[in-house]
Amino acid sequence: MMLDATQNYLQPLTEDQLFGWHSALFPTGRSGMYKIEVGRYRTGEMQIVSGAMGKEKIHYEAVAVEAVKKEMDNFLDWFNNDSSTDLVLKAAIAHFWFIIIHPFDDGNGRIGRAISDLLLTKADKSPERFYSMSSQILVERKRYYEVLQKVQHSSGDITEWLDWFLHCLKNALHETEKTLGKVVYKAEFWKHHEQTLLNERQRLVLNKLLDGFEGKLNSSKWAKISKCSPDTALRDIKDLMEKGILRQESEGGRSTNYELVELTNQKF
Repeated sequence: MMLDATQNYLQPLTEDQLFGWHSALFPTGRSGMYKIEVGRYRTGEMQIVSGAMGKEKIHYEAVAVEAVKKEMDNFLDWFNNDSSTDLVLKAAIAHFWFIIIHPFDDGNGRIGRAISDLLLTKADKSPERFYSMSSQILVERKRYYEVLQKVQHSSGDITEWLDWFLHCLKNALHETEKTLGKVVYKAEFWKHHEQTLLNERQRLVLNKLLDGFEGKLNSSKWAKISKCSPDTALRDIKDLMEKGILRQESEGGRSTNYELVELTNQKF
């Protein structure tokens, strides 16, 4: 679904395409245990509720079922023909508008995020995606739902939603910058060490460190990761220390932990 949205960003968004996305999300015709209407607009009323039975709280009541088709026609007409709105702002407005209509039984949030990414792709004028607004919305989903709920009940002023959306986009770009930084650093690391003699165990653990190893690295973890004896793990570590690739962490503790030496400080 996401590939279709971002690779075909120059094509008009159609009702049939939306139905195709929805069918791709629910190929079995079920959402979890429940059978839903797939590849078509919902034919039942939609309420977003929470709470125990008998004490439900209605957060939002979507557009009446008889108005869904008309509202979606208006939405698609605006989406495909409006050229006066900045595309980044249009991505924010389109997401909000689609969620307000809530045209499907389930999957509206995921399709709404795909619609946003489609317009952001159009803004970038490139199908090559170096960041994902959809992924960042999932990271910030608690605040996402809070702002959606608040603005849905406003008088029509969606400024707070636009502000949140733009900050979320900024965070998505920053996270991608960090990820790309790690990728570039890893490539530079192996470029520098293409002539360094390393065994497969050392390459395995070094790649894990470069990818972002969680927790502290010690000889016992090394042995477990590389499936070797503690003595072999210690020899591997000492060899890397002699080559200036690893060093002991300065923080003391019950066990000795190791970390990568910054590339600029390594011996070549």
